[in-house]
Amino acid sequence: MKTPLRELPIDKTWTLFLDRDGVINLHYPNDYVKSWEEFFFLEGVLDALKDLALVFRRIIVVTNQQGVGKGLMSRDDLDHIHAEMLREVRKYGGRIHAIYAATDLAEADTRHLRKPATGMAKQAKRDFPEITFAKSIMVGDSATDMQFGKNAGMITVYVGDVHKLQSHELSLVDYYCESLYDFARQVANVRR
Repeated sequence: MKTPLRELPIDKTWTLFLDRDGVINLHYPNDYVKSWEEFFFLEGVLDALKDLALVFRRIIVVTNQQGVGKGLMSRDDLDHIHAEMLREVRKYGGRIHAIYAATDLAEADTRHLRKPATGMAKQAKRDFPEITFAKSIMVGDSATDMQFGKNAGMITVYVGDVHKLQSHELSLVDYYCESLYDFARQVANVRR
C-alpha cells in the first residue's frame, strides 16, 4: 500500500519541481502566455508557494515554452514574464530557486530539454548538485510532466482533472491533487 502524500518523509533535503502553465498560472489551451499581461496566477498559488518554501530545500520550475521557437514571443518576453512572476512570488513570501524553459520546437530539441526528456532536470542537478531525484517531487498537469518525473526517478503528483489522462498514462501518476494549493495543504500538514 502506498504511503499517503501527507506522510511522505519530506524534509529540507527534498526538491520540488513544478510545471508552470496549468500549475502556477492559467493555461490557455492551444495558445501560449506571451506577455505578463496574459499571466494570471491560479487561485491559492501564491499562498501555496509560501508554504512550500518552508518544506522544500529547492523549488524549481521546468516548463516547455515552444511559443518562443514558433516565433510567437521572444526569449526576452519569456524572461520578462518569469522575472515578474518571481517578483510576485517573493512579495508574497514564497521562493523559486530557478526556472528552466525548453524553448525549441519539438522537432529541433537536439539538447533533449523538452519534457518528457530530462534535460531540464539534468540542468538543475548541475546548478544545484545537492539535488537527489529520489528525494524530488514533480508536480504537473499533463502526462508529459508525469513522464518527465518518472524518467528522472522522481515522485509524480498530477494536479487537475485526472480524467484528462488516458488509461495507460495513469501508471505514471503516484498522487493526485486538485491544485497546487491542495498539494501544499497536504504536504504542509506533514510539518504541522
